[in-house]
Amino acid sequence: MLANKKNGTLYLGVTPNLVKRVWEHKNNAAEGFSQKYHTYNLVWFEIYENMESAISREKTLKKWHRDWKIQLIEKENNGWLDLYSNIC
Repeated sequence: MLANKKNGTLYLGVTPNLVKRVWEHKNNAAEGFSQKYHTYNLVWFEIYENMESAISREKTLKKWHRDWKIQLIEKENNGWLDLYSNIC
């Protein structure tokens, strides 16, 4: 999940290359939602062995209430730190 600030706008997506995809968002190479709402900070992520599992989880999370997503982020990243430097 990407966010623009603590408790701000959230973006949720799936990708086979997290480092590349976050870089694209941060450098406005990905037009659309992230560019419009400035969701550039990687605040939460999960790794899956295959895309089918990742897509299934994404679909589940997209149905969640916003509060549940915030609780998920804060469970692992209470300060809403940008985790991008941890993965590259």
